[in-house]
Amino acid sequence: MEPRDAAKALAAALKNPEKPLTVADAAEASGLALRDAERGLQFLTSEYRGHLRVTQEGDLLYLFPYGFTKPWETRDRVARAASAVGRFFAGVGRFVVRAWVMIVLVAYAAIFVAIMIAMTFARQSDNDDRRQSDIGGGLAFVFFRVLADALFWTFHPWSPFAYGYAGYDYDEAPVRVREREKDQTPFYEKVNRFFFGPTPPPEDPRAMEKKIVAEIRAKKGRIGLADVMRVTGLPREEADPLMARLMLDYDGDVGVSEDGGITYTFEAIRKTAREDSPAPPPAWATPKQVPPLTGNTVGANMLIGGLNAFNIVMSLVAIEKGLTLDNLRYLFSRVPPQLWPDDGVPIVLGIVPLVFSIALFALPAARALFQRRTARKVAHENGRLAMLRAILARIAMKEPVTDQALVQAYERAAGRKPDSKEVTREVVRLGGDVDLDATERARAPEGEGARYRFVDLETEAAALEAEREAAPEAEKKVGRVVFASDR
Repeated sequence: MEPRDAAKALAAALKNPEKPLTVADAAEASGLALRDAERGLQFLTSEYRGHLRVTQEGDLLYLFPYGFTKPWETRDRVARAASAVGRFFAGVGRFVVRAWVMIVLVAYAAIFVAIMIAMTFARQSDNDDRRQSDIGGGLAFVFFRVLADALFWTFHPWSPFAYGYAGYDYDEAPVRVREREKDQTPFYEKVNRFFFGPTPPPEDPRAMEKKIVAEIRAKKGRIGLADVMRVTGLPREEADPLMARLMLDYDGDVGVSEDGGITYTFEAIRKTAREDSPAPPPAWATPKQVPPLTGNTVGANMLIGGLNAFNIVMSLVAIEKGLTLDNLRYLFSRVPPQLWPDDGVPIVLGIVPLVFSIALFALPAARALFQRRTARKVAHENGRLAMLRAILARIAMKEPVTDQALVQAYERAAGRKPDSKEVTREVVRLGGDVDLDATERARAPEGEGARYRFVDLETEAAALEAEREAAPEAEKKVGRVVFASDR
């Protein structure tokens, strides 16, 4: 029977899944064979975030704290919907900014420079009215020509979403990004980064499974939850159901040692025609980084910011002087601005560039405020991974896990000391508990604080050591080639 079909039968038959049950209990309630009941329970553990327990006799118990419901799906749907809405508005915002930024930033800057030059020459000009009319027409032509050029370069390469994450220095960045020695990022992309920040590279949805499979092969096909947490950084509550799903996908099996240590065996994954693959780096090997505010050079940011500031100043001047489109012709006359006719508030040369330029400056300012919150999240994640590293290292060396060691590890990685609630919360998420043995605490050196026990991880480590020593090397051998179509 397929695991999914067995799971459906079990979900219909089990009345109190929140209580622990054995494979035999599941077989009795559903009428399934023991093998089918076991595979069905593994599928349900993966699907409904179930948990495993081990008794003193080494029996494996399954329980489902949420029953056969998924209360987290509502939160996930809301998060996905919010993310989709955020991406939509971000896309619209990028489209609008990319459509307007070259107009407001570059075209208006060029227009204002042309106006300043015109005003300078106007003071030295004695041309007649006909000459004034020709120059005024020429200025209008320049205005619309610059506007057309700005629109062309705004929509090049026609899609505002086409230019991915070029310029990011990631190991897996495209070859065209790695090869170039100088920053050849188009100016419109630099402007886009200045206001919206650099776009991160897309994530590989299979990256986590790749790491776990590489860990399985490197550890002789025998791993535990500690190995999964080491390479992924996941807490125990997420690593446990993940392993249940991997057992189904990669023909794995779960075993229990005499001391109650749970191990996962994947013999089929060991088969290889290549050299042994190295173990993947741990999750803390590459600390999380706060994304840059713009990703541009200082010079590029100063240029873009300077152009925007120049437009703000010149739009204020245009409003003060009443520089409407009709009044442009007076730039080349000797009529002083105070005698220009009142044609209303300058919209094109005053209000529009002023409002948009201020709005453009507000975007990076708002992102800078949100970046502080992002920095706190990144620091906390680095601190949590450092605590995980300290816990697994001390368990491997059979040393006590003390509060002082965890606080020091967190502080070195996060740059600040965690409060007691943070430490306790992360210890619980990693499957630990406070050691309440009074005699043990009495012998602890002063300053170490409380001690924590990770019984499941400790028994797991001992069981894995024995399993790996007994793992036959023949499991990974494919045998002698007896036929080859390339020969």
